[in-house]
Amino acid sequence: MSSSRKYEIVTYGCQMNVHDSERLSGLLESAGYERAEQGESADVVVFNTCAVRENADNRLYGNLGHLASVKAQRPGMQIAVGGCLAQKDRGEVIRRAPYVDVVFGTHNLAALPVLLERARVRQEAQVEIAEALEVFPSTLPSRRESAYAAWVSISVGCNNKCTFCIVPSLRGTERDRRPGEILAEIEALVAEGVVEITLLGQNVNSYGVGLGSVDGGPGADSEAFSGLLRACGRIEGLERVRFTSPHPRDFTDDVIAAMAQTPNVMPSLHMPLQSGSDAVLRAMRRSYRQERYLGIIERVRKAIPHAAITTDVIVGFPGETEADFEQTLHVVRESRFASAFTFQYSKRPGTPAAEMDGQVPKQVVQERYERLVALQEEISWAENRKLVGTEVELLVAEGEGRKDGATHRMSGRARDNRLVHFAVGDATADGTREEQRPRPGDLVTTRITYAAPHHLVADGDENGSAVRTLRRLRSGDAWEARHAAANAKPVVSLGMPGVGSPAPLSPAPVCG
Repeated sequence: MSSSRKYEIVTYGCQMNVHDSERLSGLLESAGYERAEQGESADVVVFNTCAVRENADNRLYGNLGHLASVKAQRPGMQIAVGGCLAQKDRGEVIRRAPYVDVVFGTHNLAALPVLLERARVRQEAQVEIAEALEVFPSTLPSRRESAYAAWVSISVGCNNKCTFCIVPSLRGTERDRRPGEILAEIEALVAEGVVEITLLGQNVNSYGVGLGSVDGGPGADSEAFSGLLRACGRIEGLERVRFTSPHPRDFTDDVIAAMAQTPNVMPSLHMPLQSGSDAVLRAMRRSYRQERYLGIIERVRKAIPHAAITTDVIVGFPGETEADFEQTLHVVRESRFASAFTFQYSKRPGTPAAEMDGQVPKQVVQERYERLVALQEEISWAENRKLVGTEVELLVAEGEGRKDGATHRMSGRARDNRLVHFAVGDATADGTREEQRPRPGDLVTTRITYAAPHHLVADGDENGSAVRTLRRLRSGDAWEARHAAANAKPVVSLGMPGVGSPAPLSPAPVCG
């Protein structure tokens, strides 16, 4: 295979898929492929798919249909489909799109380069779906999208049986990594310049379920996740730790204490609600009720008053009445979420909810959805307005603000994960030396001057800049080095080797 073959990866879905796509990129580059630049034709197009919602199917097959004519005009071009939808549809992908070359699932990411080569040599489609995890994704090569922030997977799979969710059947039951492996990966990332990590799992709070008890006996270490957070706090050079997603059932006070007492664990929490109605939660097979959920929010607010809490809400679950929906609105009002990911219920074949009576008419779902969105917009804006005049610390980000160039702004994430656009002025106009200007990966402080529902703004002073203090970090150096070498072939890390010999665990998305 020529080393000049170019690839492109199209990613749908959750953070776990984004993490997996970084691993797929690393695998392909280790096999000699090169990433196609924007606007450049790719020889290999890989779709890393999601199966949570019906429109994911439509998007995939629509895009595959578009590529059919492109491939017909480009001999040697290959198309691969992986991820949750591939795990679900398997050979159906080839039946609906016979020009696809490779179908692989969630459990065998490492097989992609071999399957592509086999399909090329044999001139026939290769469909390979494993039923259990073969290699933990975090041990595979990676091409990270960010020089200063990284995903770190602590588990894959899920042991919950939510009636609306297809993920456990596609990702498998929960399988946890050993703490030593996780911490070794984080330490290696910090050595490369990373200052922020996000711990990933379908249910991070149940981490430890397969690791055994604290005293070495059978069962789970019930404080394994809080212990992991505290261990992250002892890693020198690691500025920020986040995690997603927790589950209200397993969210315990030791985790709240670890968040409050570990300085580099950020005061942001994504706590999926799904519904505020006890009856709907029971039908969803969510093992908590409104009282428990609001109790969690209250205890988090007491321990971490400045925490920003976000959530997921499903509108129109089968059997949801107007009274049920009003309970959801009640919880949203009480919780004062910073933001919410709101979804209209989508029937997924193979899930118990798809067969339930009481499917809610589309027009009713739409009307309720619009009311929920309007309420949350009002709350988000009100909560953001409280921050006007306050000083915040930002990790400067790349690509977060579409208008940054035109407005002479940069963008960054506050400790509570709110997006802030801040003025840096025009370097040619204000005479600011380059070494005084922040880079992605640096930390700045600024004062908020304006609030919108989904972002904050820090306007500049008479010199044009809103930066009050600047800490130039190794992560900014790492970004600068990568930026300077943009035309060179990206370095691919080789993944983390296992530490010791883990005991067998149960085989294995971020759903909550």
